[in-house]
Amino acid sequence: MSDNEDAPAPVPSPHGTQAWINLMRAQQRVLALIERDLKAAGLPGLGWYDVLWELSRAHGGRLRPFEIEERTLLAQYNLSRLIDRLEREGLVERQVFDDDGRGRWVLITEKGRALRSTMWDVYAKAIAKHVGARLPDAGAAQLADLLSRLL
Repeated sequence: MSDNEDAPAPVPSPHGTQAWINLMRAQQRVLALIERDLKAAGLPGLGWYDVLWELSRAHGGRLRPFEIEERTLLAQYNLSRLIDRLEREGLVERQVFDDDGRGRWVLITEKGRALRSTMWDVYAKAIAKHVGARLPDAGAAQLADLLSRLL
């Protein structure tokens, strides 16, 4: 038995606990508001945007599915279904990249780039409305710095 096994578990401070609560509540609220704005504009949700964004900024506009998973918050099983939907809509294509046909790229199409751009117009306004309008630039910079410490 090591010395650490008998040590009491660390307990967050009241301020640490309140920071966690506020972070989770703010995230849920702002995400819901942004999703609502996208839906009101007749656009798909943020999951679609996130995948199209990562593909659009990747070299050659393509990534392997596990790379998309690593760069987004989507679980593998959700991602597979989402890629299927994106492919049916003509927003992405799957391309085989190895001799045995098992390896696949997911490649953004021009239609996918156009949709991402359209979504960004609404998304950017939603960020400005639901975040920027409530935080002055100095406060937003401070919050970004504080949150980067958690990453």
